[in-house]
Amino acid sequence: MNGTPSICVIGSGYWGKNLIRNFHALGVLKLICDKDEASLERFREQYPDVETSLALSDVLARQDIAGVVISTPAETHYPIARECLLAGKHLLVEKPLTLDESEAEELIGLAEKKGVTLMVGHLLQYHPVFVKLKQLAHDGELGRIHYIYSHRLNLGKIRREENIFWSFAPHDISMLLSLAGEMPETVSTTGGNYLHEKIADVTVTHMNFSSGLKAHIFVSWLHPFKEQKFVVVGDRKMAVFDDTLPWEDKLLLYPHQIRWEGNLPVPDKAEAERVAIPQSEPLKSECAHFLECMAEGRSPITDGDEGLRVLKVLKRGQESLDDGGCEKSVESGGEERAFVGKNYFVHETAIIDPGASVGKESKIWHFSHIMGGTTLGQACKIGQNVVIGPDVTVGDRCKIQNNVSVYKGVTLEDEVFCGPSMVFTNVYNPRAHIARMHEIRETLVRKGATLGANCTVVCGNTIGRYAFVGAGAVVTKDVPDHAMVMGNPAFQAGWVCECGNKLDDDLTCPVCSARYGQAESGLRKV
Repeated sequence: MNGTPSICVIGSGYWGKNLIRNFHALGVLKLICDKDEASLERFREQYPDVETSLALSDVLARQDIAGVVISTPAETHYPIARECLLAGKHLLVEKPLTLDESEAEELIGLAEKKGVTLMVGHLLQYHPVFVKLKQLAHDGELGRIHYIYSHRLNLGKIRREENIFWSFAPHDISMLLSLAGEMPETVSTTGGNYLHEKIADVTVTHMNFSSGLKAHIFVSWLHPFKEQKFVVVGDRKMAVFDDTLPWEDKLLLYPHQIRWEGNLPVPDKAEAERVAIPQSEPLKSECAHFLECMAEGRSPITDGDEGLRVLKVLKRGQESLDDGGCEKSVESGGEERAFVGKNYFVHETAIIDPGASVGKESKIWHFSHIMGGTTLGQACKIGQNVVIGPDVTVGDRCKIQNNVSVYKGVTLEDEVFCGPSMVFTNVYNPRAHIARMHEIRETLVRKGATLGANCTVVCGNTIGRYAFVGAGAVVTKDVPDHAMVMGNPAFQAGWVCECGNKLDDDLTCPVCSARYGQAESGLRKV
């Protein structure tokens, strides 16, 4: 993405106004779209530099709008999101992604096809306190996690377009699944309808996981006081994230231990430990993350697949609520099977050979083939009709677009982007009638490099860190760190920032203001 992206927020109501405020503060808000003319008039007075529109068609037709944020009623998410994706817009959708699993799957596939970002607004995943809690859990600081519970209680805001479960619980489900790293095997929900016979005001949801983890979520908008508490109990430490407390007390660790005396468990209580966490607004972090993913082509923390997993739990929980609290299985379909059993997703048409290793949270799409001896890192996105291997190493968070073959002898470090139909070679002078696999020349693509659509990298060369190879270029020699090359044969046409934007003559990025200096391998950030 070149330059500063322009954002449109669709829906300016209860939550939309907060999104408008944050994107305006980030300097990217171009347009507000809403059906309420009176509401738009108020925003024109508050933000005179921002345009307004009553029609979705205006948004779709605007070529200067790169990203769209949807903050409308949940039942409208799918039709609006679909039109925006078809128009090639990057998309942030407030929770839930949709109300139907097949519609969510369609949106995910459409975003992949269009090569745009699809992100879901599960806000608490961007709360600095939860980010720290997640890090502590994944680093083993809490030990093995036994159970998790969440209480999200208040008096109001009472809704009539959705029940308390769909209104309050998605954020807690998102956090819980993120910590668990797996989908639950079963879900059961009970509740009470007190203000309206068809709308639950209070629900309690229980989840059982194959690892033995147990969890429950208690939500209510009929509670005498506000409580927002997320508790994680491990065998080494217990963590409490209480969002109602002052910042310095929001995350407390309790290093309690259980001693055994005469075959009886005896609790050994310890004082709570405060965890120092830099303070920042979660919504601002979420909005900034969306912009970063748009600019860098990275997958959001709460991407479409994460939104679909939360939706599946919501649907099973609602089915249980409608059935008097009966336990419901989370069906072991493709996405659950991949997430629970292997922690990565493989489309049913893709092939993973024996001896191949795939990192957690990676996604491998239609008709792709990961050959034996290949190591694919974490959180990679492998498009359609991709072949990797044999004996290839691909780092973490790489994105390999459709119709790319990564042959033996090629190594990709972390966060490499391979554009559609780009080409690697591994033998310099191939002949069909002469075996030359023993003459393979190795190619190394360093961290963060981008290889544009239809470019060719001739074997035996190194593409430097964060280098940018233009579409259709033919690389015949090493490319320095941060260099931009284009043409046939490829020649250097400038320098690029880590964010992907071309540097000014003084080696400063005009978008993120990062500064660079000369280094032996090209440029380095100063």
